[in-house]
Amino acid sequence: MSDATALTADRILDTAEEVLRRYGPAKATVLDVARALGVSHGSVYRHFASKAALREAVAERWLARVSTPLIEVATGAGPAPQRLRRWLAELSGTKRRMAREDPELFDNFHQLATLSEGAVATHLEVLAGQLSLIVADGVAAGEFTVPDAALAGRAILQATARFHHPAHRAEWSEPGLDDDMAAVVALLIDGLRTRPAR
Repeated sequence: MSDATALTADRILDTAEEVLRRYGPAKATVLDVARALGVSHGSVYRHFASKAALREAVAERWLARVSTPLIEVATGAGPAPQRLRRWLAELSGTKRRMAREDPELFDNFHQLATLSEGAVATHLEVLAGQLSLIVADGVAAGEFTVPDAALAGRAILQATARFHHPAHRAEWSEPGLDDDMAAVVALLIDGLRTRPAR
């Protein structure tokens, strides 16, 4: 057995990802992770109180790989319509690339995220919050006219789900998907620019 004192949460999460890749989320256990690390399962439980907590942490880390790079776009300079287009293109592109490059791992993590409702809810809040920042900047610059940036951010995320939500993965290789996405985003931007009726 290796020295459990050198065990860190990150090392456990790295190993848990490999175990998930090997066995899938339904069959992977804390004992499998401990064996792969060469420690007792009690050592893993000192960092994560339960299998559910470990699963949630792995899901959170995976989802953060999607959302964290988007912060730069959301908080960057430039006109809000351009940033919105870029943010949506990067979100869609990242998800599609992950699914294409390692479809088995993508499916495993999608299953894991489905089991981790808290991690998914937080992830969606983060994404909608980033979109809200872009919309709010657009309103401040006179580019958009919506009265509630937070509501608009959530609506944009929901309206574009076909292009980034894993439930639509089977559609991501369809010809014309990028054209469809460009049309939807153009329609959304036009809607954000339209002055609400009084």
